[in-house]
Formats: sequence, structure tokens, C-alpha cells
Amino acid sequence: MAIKAHLAIDIGASGGRHILGWLDDGKLILEEIHRFPNGMQEKDGSLYWDVEAIFSEIIIGLKKCADVGKIPVSVGVDTWGVDFVLTDKDGNLVAPTTAYRDSRTDGMDIEVSKFISESELYKRAGIQKMLINTVYQLMAIKKGNESALKSAAHLLMMPDYLHYRLSGVMKNEYTIATTGSLVNAETKTWDDDIISRCGFPREIFGEIVPAGTVLGGFTDDVKKAVGFDSTVIMPPSHDTASAFLAVPTKSDCSVYISSGTWSLMGVERLSPITGETSRVANITNEGGYNYRYRYLKNIAGLWLLQCVRKEIGDGIDYAELVTMARKSNCYAIFDVNDERFTAPESMTQAIRDACKEDGQAVPESIADFARCIFRSLAVSYANTAKDLEALTGTVFDSVNIIGGGSQNEFLNELTAEACRLPVYAGPTEGTALGSIAAQMISMGVLSDLEAARKVIRNSFEIKLYSSEG
Repeated sequence: MAIKAHLAIDIGASGGRHILGWLDDGKLILEEIHRFPNGMQEKDGSLYWDVEAIFSEIIIGLKKCADVGKIPVSVGVDTWGVDFVLTDKDGNLVAPTTAYRDSRTDGMDIEVSKFISESELYKRAGIQKMLINTVYQLMAIKKGNESALKSAAHLLMMPDYLHYRLSGVMKNEYTIATTGSLVNAETKTWDDDIISRCGFPREIFGEIVPAGTVLGGFTDDVKKAVGFDSTVIMPPSHDTASAFLAVPTKSDCSVYISSGTWSLMGVERLSPITGETSRVANITNEGGYNYRYRYLKNIAGLWLLQCVRKEIGDGIDYAELVTMARKSNCYAIFDVNDERFTAPESMTQAIRDACKEDGQAVPESIADFARCIFRSLAVSYANTAKDLEALTGTVFDSVNIIGGGSQNEFLNELTAEACRLPVYAGPTEGTALGSIAAQMISMGVLSDLEAARKVIRNSFEIKLYSSEG
């Protein structure tokens, strides 16, 4: 009997994967079908995404599903947050798709604050201030390329656009929309006041729909290209929202970390926290599945190590780097959230400078840098956990780490030690699992969120790291 598989197309800043998932005797089975590189392209001093190349890889992965005889009954796409495309009424791009690490947003917080204060922006949208946010990107376009805004008919976040290319239907999915600081935290719709005060054209902001929305089948062009049809379902299309859905915790007092290029650390809530204390702590209220709130902090994650490895450790695999880091005697730490680490010309030099400024020993070898990064991340996790406890009135009893970074045993040990809490690590494919689970719920294969988490908990190994070593 043919399996009824669901396909998660999980696209990150450095690569994407097509992962099929299906139930077998009550357990979720995963199979990776396709993997491809992704990255920001530099042209004329700016950073862009090659959206056509990304969509071409989506088609290649769909064809591979047919090649192996496992045609998915549903398909959903998730990506990183804040980035978007602008299209005309026919869905054609009206401007290049600039990447969030591009320097065009430098100073745009000052420009936005001329129309709405940071305090009021946070009170309305509840989103952590980061210069990469959509609100600052749009202001950069308004200041530098207003003709693109005037000629645009639609603003689609990255996964919204890819869903449109697959289905021909334009919708704005809730979880990804919230990342840009343009959705009202209370009403869960576009905040017309923010949009109008900033001078953005309201007509480009389309209908916001919840995660799990069914868009329909493939377009005729896609069906012809891949040889089959499938139901396109919007999962929690912000990758962290899908990852949080997949956290297999039983506790209401656990703090989550989705560990990858970024480390997203926080809790699930049924209501936002948008007061001044929360703003100063730079905690965000991003949208989650079932209109839950992901009350979390965006922490620079393994992006730091990826950059260092590219500069001075090319060819050394990550498992070997972890082993080398254990043997290093470097005990320096730095603030991983300092803006100097967003997109430096040299990550190694930026880290050296930060350590030197604090009077610490400067890391030299790749092993030193890896240990320094892991220790700094663990300290950041511990500090963030304290902030979250104070702001939510919750005393945490555990840390749940999901995503690719959950495989880093040394970092998990350091996290347990720094947070003084037991750490539960896994599953590693948190984002894909969340997308697949959301698709299964929409199609009636799983009844609800609780049932999905129970299946995930019973299907994958979760490793415990004691806070006592």
C-alpha cells in the first residue's frame, strides 16, 4: 500500500531540504529527499536572494519525490523571517529581493522613530528591535527606491511567495507576517496605524491567514513540471514557529531553544507581553501555531561558527570542531548579540576585538574560537532564561533544544551547566517535523497540537544532559 507522505520544504539562509514524513504504526518516519545550498548573493555592494534559483530547487526536489515513488499528498514551505518580495498585480517581481543582512537598514531605526517611537512600536507589534525587521527594510526602500513601493501590488513574505509560485494563490501566513513588526500583537492583523504613519502603501498588505490554511493544488505549470499534483498547505511558515510546534515537552515550565544559524530561545504563551520592561529586555512576541505567541529572544547562533569556519577552518567538519573545542583552554566569552557580529567583514577579527576590549585572552586557533563561541552562547542562554523567568513569572524546570544545533553535545553540556537546568536535546529535524505535523492536522491525520507532540515524543530519541554534569 502506498504511503501517504507529507512534504516539508525547509529553507534556511544557508541551505534547504525536502523532507517527507508519514505515519507508520503510530510513529513518524522521516526521509530526506533533496538538499540544496542557499546563500546571499552580492551584487554592486548589496546582498540579495536568488529567488528563481530557490524555486528551481523546490521543483527539483518535487521531481525527486516522484522519482522515488513517494508522491506527497501535501506540501508546505517554511523559511527564515523578515525578508519579503514585492510583486506587481500579475505576481512579477518589481525589485530585487534584498537579504536581511544587507546594510541598507543602517540608520532606518532613526527614520522609523520619526513617525512612531520605539516604545509605541513595541507596544503595538511586540517585536524585538532588530535592524533586519521588515519595517526597517521597507523604510529603506521608501528612502532609497520609492518607485518600487509605488509600482508594487503585493508584499509577500518569502514563504508566502514560494507558496504562491506553487499554488497560484496569494495569502500572507500569520507566523511569518509577525516577524516584521507590522502586525498588531493583540488583533493579529496588519497594524494600519504603523503602516500609515510610516507612509507605506496599505494596499500591498494582503489577507493574513492562520498556519494550516489550505491553498489548493499545484498550478498547471508546476503539475506539468513535476508530473503530479499535491495540496499546498501553509504550515507555520516561519521556521521557528514550525520548530516550536515540534517541541515534544510535557512540561508547562520548560524554555525552548531552536538551535541553528540563529538560536531562538523562549516560551509559548496565550497572550503577548508588550510592556516597557519587556521592550528593554529585547524580547519578542512572534506568532505561533494556533495563534499562540512565541515569547522569545533572537540570539546569534551557530552563524558565528559558520563564519569563523569559513575564514580559518574550511574543510574541518563540525563534529571535529566540537571535539577540538573540548580540548581548548580558551575561556573568553563575548556578547553574541552585539550588532558588530551581524555581518562583519571578518568574524574572527570581530570576536578578537570584542575579547580584547574586555581584557580577555584573545582566541587564536579554530579550536579556541569554537570553544569561545560555545561558551558565549551558553552564557547568553542562561541570561535570557533569567530575563524570561522574571518577565513571565515562571520558574523553569528544564530546557528543550531542538534543531540541528541539538546535536552539539558540548554546547548542550555547557548550556545545562550555565542554566543550571536539565537539557533535553532533540529532535534534530524540529522545523520539518513542525511543518509536517501542521499539514497532518490540516488534513485530519492528527487531531490537534497535543496529539502531534505526543507522536513526535514517541517517535524520536530525546537525550538528557544533567545540570550536574
